[in-house]
Amino acid sequence: MNYNVLILGASYGSLFGTKLLMAGHRVSLVCTRPTAELINREGTLVRFPIKGRESLLDIASKQLPGLLSATTPDEFDPTPFDLVVLGMQEAQYGAPGVRELMDRVARAGVPCLAIMNMPPLPYLKRIPGLRAETLEPCYADPGVWEGFDPGLTTLASPDPQAFRPPDQPKNVLQVGLPTNFKAARFAADEPTALLRHLEADIEVARFDAGSGPVEIPVKLKVHDSLFVPLAKWPMLLAGNYRCIRREDMISIQEAVHANLDKSREIYDWVCEVCTRLGALDTDLVPFEKYAKAAEGLAKPSSAARALFGGAEHIERVDCLVRRIAVQQGLQSQTLDEIVALVDERLAKNRAAGSAERR
Repeated sequence: MNYNVLILGASYGSLFGTKLLMAGHRVSLVCTRPTAELINREGTLVRFPIKGRESLLDIASKQLPGLLSATTPDEFDPTPFDLVVLGMQEAQYGAPGVRELMDRVARAGVPCLAIMNMPPLPYLKRIPGLRAETLEPCYADPGVWEGFDPGLTTLASPDPQAFRPPDQPKNVLQVGLPTNFKAARFAADEPTALLRHLEADIEVARFDAGSGPVEIPVKLKVHDSLFVPLAKWPMLLAGNYRCIRREDMISIQEAVHANLDKSREIYDWVCEVCTRLGALDTDLVPFEKYAKAAEGLAKPSSAARALFGGAEHIERVDCLVRRIAVQQGLQSQTLDEIVALVDERLAKNRAAGSAERR
């Protein structure tokens, strides 16, 4: 069966989209008009590192069996789609045009898979005992999520690392860390079966680069546990957000390895927050495995780059984890310092942006 998948976000979303196109599915990307025109004209190109191969392997959408199209948010009716993939940064869902599309998606009742660091509020409502209403201040526009059915909303941990090379057009993406999307099942069986079909199709898909079929990394792995996607939270707090310093930013590698004991301390503390929610140790990733992966992450995190690029909103998993910890009676000085630094930089960016607009 070939599925029709709508992906919001043509940057990170093009990575997931390429895996679907390799498996023969139809993919529609939501993006800005210039990017949509570029993609409709030239397609997308994703560069993958392949084990045993020195150079990156370029995979162009026009070489794949699936069909790709792109357009702006106001031009999409979500009703005909089998699945909606949320691949934008959390703050972008409140943007004009996107917000209205999100309302149409909610009313259409199409299953939604988020590949975001920041989990959608309706997903968090699936976690027993968690008071999701207290977490709304961590979201740029929590009203975006009104009307979404928690049973039709799930999350995949966005473990694969990818970036747009600065010297390339916006239809090019480069994979830096080719790990897997680890998705929690939906509450209902039918949309979960759809995810498992996609998982199986992506697993067997191959790409012929001219010398025979090649297995391409970055798979979709569907888990019964609601808590597997939360494995990203300790990584974000031990690495990504600790790239942010008061006056500058550092690489994820330096943030983790400059003081490995402190990194382990905050990592283990966030793991405890997750296990108190209901996660098992097997749902999470051991610190040693993360620290090894971080050795190759030589760039600052996207959150740090956005902050020092003047962004007035970023995804606030730091704020989210702290508020969840408060519900559990837990507190971390390291996390408090992270939240304070992000708050301070965002306040500066918003003041500068406000002055510029005036």
